[in-house]
Amino acid sequence: MVSYKELGLVNTRDMFAKAVKGGYAIPAFNFNNMEQLQAIVMAAAETKSPVILQVSKGARKYANATLLRYMAEGAVAYAKELGWENPQIVLHLDHGDSFETCKDCVDTGFSSVMIDASHLPYEENIALTKKVVEYAHQFDVTVEAELGVLAGVEDEVSAAESHYTKPEEVIDFATRTGCDSLAISIGTSHGAYKFTPEQCTRDPKTGKLVPPPLAFDVLHEIEAKLPGFPIVLHGSSSVPQDEVDTINAFGGKLPDAVGIPEEQLREASKSAVCKINIDSDSRLAMTAAVRKHLAENPSHFDPRQYLTPARDNMKKMYIHKIVEVLGSNDQA
Repeated sequence: MVSYKELGLVNTRDMFAKAVKGGYAIPAFNFNNMEQLQAIVMAAAETKSPVILQVSKGARKYANATLLRYMAEGAVAYAKELGWENPQIVLHLDHGDSFETCKDCVDTGFSSVMIDASHLPYEENIALTKKVVEYAHQFDVTVEAELGVLAGVEDEVSAAESHYTKPEEVIDFATRTGCDSLAISIGTSHGAYKFTPEQCTRDPKTGKLVPPPLAFDVLHEIEAKLPGFPIVLHGSSSVPQDEVDTINAFGGKLPDAVGIPEEQLREASKSAVCKINIDSDSRLAMTAAVRKHLAENPSHFDPRQYLTPARDNMKKMYIHKIVEVLGSNDQA
């Protein structure tokens, strides 16, 4: 058994309470490798923003669970080296699909876990979530649950269509499960193709797709039912068109990739939404920089040559999200 406290990590309880009161959201950035982790820590340390390092089940398998534990411990030490005296860093399991996966993460140093039983019938979702909560809370690990279904594909998470969270269920669900935060569905979606062209309109001047607005009426109704309760938005990458255009210009093929407009995420951050998940934007920023560098420098073969600009581009994107979208800078 490894306690996250031994690694210098924190859970989400205090940072979420502060975020809800302060009208900002904590960035939850997914990572799979060292360069992503370096960029996240550099951005958070530079902006003094609390940050959640998210690892999906697939990323955990890719990176190795043991290495991840030491990477998280290293992230805290690195943040201190960068001048961040008291790093507020969470290691979080994203979309845990079973009690066993969540338990294993709790046992190996995660400070927060998500149990995603949203695909199950309501009562089964409650039962599995409650089981995870009861285990995790013994070790002061916080638990995120999900009610409602997001569309899209990202890692092992896949759903053909979304189902908005039902506000009339949230009080019963939160009370009976004892979860610490609740991921809801109000129109966000996983992946770089969050909406089909048929769901969008096109800007007559640019020809770019304009996605449908988020269901803020559902969010506000949930806020009214659970005042002050931490709400989470998944699938909240904005899919920056400049990164998509760079990828396409240098041999990629991402037609009609579209994400969540940042002004809508900015609005959500000022509500009870205190955690916003961003994954695809990091992938796009990394891939765009790698494609561009290799196209312009065909003789390069040292990974450091093309991963350095990739890391720099991700750091720039993370800082933009922290400062311009989520408002979490200078909060840690």
